[in-house]
Amino acid sequence: MTLQANHALGRSVTVTAGDVELFSYIYRPDTPVLESPKPYVHPIRTLRGALVSLFRPHDHVWHKGIAWSLPHVGEHNFWGGPTYVHGKFYVQLENNGSATHREMTTLTAEGGRVEIGHTLGWTSQAGAPVIEERRTLAATVLDEATWALVFDTTMTNVSGGTLDFGSPTTKGRENAGYGGLFWRGPRSFTGGIIQSPAGAGGDELRGTRAEWFGFRGRHDETGEHSTIVMVDDAANPQHPPQWFARSEDFACLCPAPFFSEEVPLPDGETLRFRYAVVIADGDRGEDGTALLAKQGRAALA
Repeated sequence: MTLQANHALGRSVTVTAGDVELFSYIYRPDTPVLESPKPYVHPIRTLRGALVSLFRPHDHVWHKGIAWSLPHVGEHNFWGGPTYVHGKFYVQLENNGSATHREMTTLTAEGGRVEIGHTLGWTSQAGAPVIEERRTLAATVLDEATWALVFDTTMTNVSGGTLDFGSPTTKGRENAGYGGLFWRGPRSFTGGIIQSPAGAGGDELRGTRAEWFGFRGRHDETGEHSTIVMVDDAANPQHPPQWFARSEDFACLCPAPFFSEEVPLPDGETLRFRYAVVIADGDRGEDGTALLAKQGRAALA
């Protein structure tokens, strides 16, 4: 199946498969400062056109499809909204940084694969440089009902001092170790099935270490199912990660490399992370979801 890319210059890239818009990558959004502006992927659809992402939900307006979102980078909040402060819960501080598009470096569409590459500058709310990033997204059709998005980021500390990457859990909030590549699913996925390599379950799986996690959800209107699997590259720091996953209140997945332990990044040094996100039509069950994870690992090879 052939993929095509439509570039809205200075704004976004939309990738289509036939008459289905698989996803849009909004690399220069008009996000308010208090939501920590950053690129995001939304809408995201299966090859049959089912929507599997949510944008700016009223409960957490900084959730936007899939985004590389980090709540504690030194003193900075690149997640959005208030910052967790132990003993005070969440406090709105003047620390909502931005990850801003600098230059498009790659945009290719060849057969069943599209690649998008660009550079970004991460700055504090006051405008001081914090991180320089090189990022690539590659979309590939895997079969007639499955496609994969490979996300690759290299971040270099340019702040002038060591940056400690953490989460609300590293700051004292139990089992709230979110931060990293974060997917927010549709409202109808609430109450869906969280899938780990060890088996299916719900919110009790949050904090589990695994090389992949999946989510099996159902759509309103059609009653059909879709499955999302996120695979952590074996070379990633803290592999296999702990997972921040929810189903009871809303659907989300996040391989969280800083869930329960801070990772320091000295000035001038770099961190690299790679992930595969596999998007499939249907509920594949436990065995089928594991096969999707295998396809994701192959996409990372």
